[in-house]
Formats: sequence, C-alpha cells, structure tokens
Amino acid sequence: MGDVLAGFQTVWEFDTDSMLIRFERGIRTPKLLQALGERRIPFEALSGVELAVGKRGTVVLRAVPRPGADPLMDAADGQLKEAYDPYRLVLPAERETLADYYAERIRESLCPDADVPAETHLVAVPPAPLSFKAYDGKASFDGKAISFRWFWTGASSEKWKVGDQRFRIDELTGVEWRSPESRGSAGTAPKEGSVKAASAKDSSAKGSSIKGGSAKDGTARNGTGKAAPKGGGHGYLRLLRRSAEDEPAGRPDKDPAAVVFGMGYGLVHQSLPFAAAVLEAIRASSPVPCTEGAPAPNRAAAPRRDPADIAERIRHLGELHTAGLLTDDEFSAKKAELLAEL
Repeated sequence: MGDVLAGFQTVWEFDTDSMLIRFERGIRTPKLLQALGERRIPFEALSGVELAVGKRGTVVLRAVPRPGADPLMDAADGQLKEAYDPYRLVLPAERETLADYYAERIRESLCPDADVPAETHLVAVPPAPLSFKAYDGKASFDGKAISFRWFWTGASSEKWKVGDQRFRIDELTGVEWRSPESRGSAGTAPKEGSVKAASAKDSSAKGSSIKGGSAKDGTARNGTGKAAPKGGGHGYLRLLRRSAEDEPAGRPDKDPAAVVFGMGYGLVHQSLPFAAAVLEAIRASSPVPCTEGAPAPNRAAAPRRDPADIAERIRHLGELHTAGLLTDDEFSAKKAELLAEL
C-alpha cells in the first residue's frame, strides 16, 4: 500500500504484506506503548479489522490479532485497558470515510486462514535481556533462563526458604500474567486458564481470575512481618513448570515460580513485555504438538508451500535468532525444515 494513516499518539504505515505501527512519545501516550516504540504486524497475524464510533468526536480503527499470533496479546489475555491496546488507532470523526477505506484494504489483505489460531507467533517481541522489579523480587531474562532474586523487604518466608530461583526455558510450558491494575489481593490463587506455549489453542486460552486464599484481613504476610500489598491493584507473573503440571496452583506470594506486583512494582509496561518475551521463547523451543494417538506428521508427504510464505517464516526465525531466542543450531535446523518444504 505504501500509505500512512496518522491518529492520536499512533501512526500506521502500510506495506504490501504488513503494517508498521509507531507510537509517539509524550506524557499523553501510555507507558506501555512508549515502551513498545513500534511494532511490525504482518497481515497474516490479523483475523480482521473493526471500525467504531469513539468518544469525544472520534472514530476507532482496530486491527484484530489472531489468537496465537502475538505473544504480547496472548500474555495480556484481554486484561489491557483500551488506552493500552497497541492495535487501536483513534482518529477525528471527520476522517471516518478514510478509516473505512483502510479497514477495507486490510480486510482484502487478510490470509485465507485468518479465522484459525496461528500455529506460531508472527509478531516480534522485545529482545532479551529483560528485567523488572516486582514487589517481592527482581525478575531477569537472558534469553535462555529466567531468574528470580528475592527482596528481603517483600518476599514471603516460603520464598526465602527455597532461595533465589532460576528456570530454564525448556523447563517451562507457559506463563501466567495478571495485570497489576486488576483488583484482588496478590496472595490469592487463580482459577484454571493459564497462558501456555504448547499450542495455538493453549496460547489463546482465557486468563485466570482470582478467588479465595487471602489472609483473614485480606493481607498476605511475608517473612519480615511486613504486610504484602493490600486491596486492589495487584497482580503477578507465574512461570508454568513441566514438573508441576499436575499440581494445583498455589498462592503467588508463596510460589517460588512467581513474582508478585503491587505498590509501583511490576508495572504493565515492564512486566507484560517481559512475560511476552518469555512466552515467545517457550513457544520457539517447543515442538509442534500432535493429536494424541495420531501418527507424527510426515513432512515429506506434505504439499509444497508458497515460497513467499517460506521466506516470511525464515525472516521471522532470523529475528528470533538475532534477538537471542534461538541458538545457531536451532535456527539452522528450523531453516532447513522450511527450505525442505519448497
């Protein structure tokens, strides 16, 4: 397309097979969008586009990502406020006709499988190394493993007993992120529905909500006797381990595979990109699942793929390799598999 559509705080630049979304820097732009800077969204990663009347004389154009295509949206799992949504473009109402024109152009560019969850992530995430401070510890990700270093002022006695933690990517099946702006105590246990990386179906699963398990006064206590965050505005990041798949999820403030947010720690613009990067690394390292009881897929008998599609997937693998999310051997092996399909 080669066109530019500028809205409030956000600009969409169109290309033949994708669009570049750029976010302006400024006090009115949410910190999450400032942290993202810009994102290239292949049309293959979209399931549709919506146009609706906005507030105060505006119209809103929103691209709809396919489940499983964007690790950031998979990790967020519907918990983002509208202002934080990186797929929204707000325009003056008088530009509604122009917005409708571009909405139709995007629809024409969608892939035939737009309604089907994506088998692989198609949108890049912030590269490692990444880190942020939670309420009870510091989380770090170097591209191969996640480390939790506990703070004596916030960590529970249970976490202090097991000590600082380090989890390799191959030990994990997914992540569970609960927004620090959600309501409920940080010490409560979630319902089922975590975001996993094993399949597109799992990656698009609904996020967990909080129930029960808080202290009598609604406050979780840590080893120092200091009260953990109380009331609304608290969340957590939990790593889902293969070794604990059959165990019930416990309270995040006591789980050594989780860090708790609150009181200015684990903010959305810090913790969500971190969770997305971890989710992408897990998905990239996981084999494509097979249906139980079904034979492994026979790649030699598979139909020949579109060369343009193969080239795009190799380009995406190259981005993951450059970001340190794939080793040299993993990149070479996956690239050879794709080339074999030509």
